[in-house]
Amino acid sequence: ILILDEATSMIDSESEAMIARAIAEFARSRTCLVVAHRLATVVNADRIVVMNAGRVVDIGGHGALLARCPLYADLARHQLAVGAS
Repeated sequence: ILILDEATSMIDSESEAMIARAIAEFARSRTCLVVAHRLATVVNADRIVVMNAGRVVDIGGHGALLARCPLYADLARHQLAVGAS
């Protein structure tokens, strides 16, 4: 099991993308727990757990959470420009 806690919080976007690719390659057939505030770090995860005030709000993949979890959708709009023209 690999646990990463805010592994990309203090780096630029280019470095974050490089680290995300390396993690994705390493994570194949492995269990990884990634704690992140940046959604770009976790959008490709098999399962995303959305938490607020210490409680689990929803669990699912990126697309499913965009459709049914207002908190996640709002974060995505701000961080990933989802639905931007």
